[in-house]
Amino acid sequence: MAEKAPKLTPEMLVPRLGESLLKDEHITEADLKKALRFQQEKVAKGENALLGQTLLELNIITKEILDQAVTEQIIQLRSALQATNRNLEQRVQERTAELQNALERLAELSKLKSNFISNISHELRTPLTHMKGYLELLTSESLGDLTEEQKHALEISQRSSSRLESLIEDLIMVSVTSRGDLSLQQEALDIRRIANLAIKTVTQKAEERGVSVHAVVDRHLPLVQVDQQKLIWILGQLLDNGIKFTPAGGRVILRVEHESDKLVSVSITDTGIGIPSEKIEEIFQPFHQLDGAATRRYGGTGLGLLLVRQIIEAHGSMLDVQSMEARGSTFKFPLLVVNGQTSSE
Repeated sequence: MAEKAPKLTPEMLVPRLGESLLKDEHITEADLKKALRFQQEKVAKGENALLGQTLLELNIITKEILDQAVTEQIIQLRSALQATNRNLEQRVQERTAELQNALERLAELSKLKSNFISNISHELRTPLTHMKGYLELLTSESLGDLTEEQKHALEISQRSSSRLESLIEDLIMVSVTSRGDLSLQQEALDIRRIANLAIKTVTQKAEERGVSVHAVVDRHLPLVQVDQQKLIWILGQLLDNGIKFTPAGGRVILRVEHESDKLVSVSITDTGIGIPSEKIEEIFQPFHQLDGAATRRYGGTGLGLLLVRQIIEAHGSMLDVQSMEARGSTFKFPLLVVNGQTSSE
């Protein structure tokens, strides 16, 4: 048989009733000891025994005194709780103001950093353009014949200037996206043509590294709503990344599939070194490369994947990464289709 639940009384809210009655001289120390002994006896018999009720049963205090003592204790507890709440509210307001100031300061510093990066990048772009122009003139022998040694030196200079140009463009893009100024020129486009253009941008690098790169694209695909230049850049970055981290003899595949009535799926899969699952999020941190010679020896700024994800998200999509160490990685994202329109053969 279940035990009978104790009757709820105001006294249950007052944990130190005995001290209060002693302080107000309603009972003596002897009275309290007597009541406590009696209370313990009742508890030992399995009976519920509150101190106030025990004092009443022993005729040590009257009900009026008990009610008054309980009421006073409840009022004191309520006052203490209200004071605590007021202090807590004040502390919350103070901490909120401090956090708001810190956030505003961080936003200001972030804006200053973005503006600095943007200004420096634009200043670097002009002299770099002049350098590339003269390098092209020299390479084409418009300014005179070249020896084989000179041609080799110019080829190295051109590759270095191209890497520098890529870095500057990445820095400009980072500053734009961090300020929230990224704009898209979206239109209905043939994803098959964009995929082929992206493959062409990395073909030479893939051949130099001995990596096979090709596209597997569904024949009948609907048009997709995208910014053409930015999508070509995204695919180029992901393909370039796959080639960079894939040993000679490996392969990188760009797949474009009609996933559903509303989506086209784009994925880039490589057979490279892979990424530890616990470190996947790290690859999207700016100016960051995974620790260890296995990744750091490949170089790079650590900006490409961050920008790739930001641009994909600006298209209303999400970038998914699946990877296994020593097996390779797959970067995948969906694109919205344009209803009723398909790409031509």
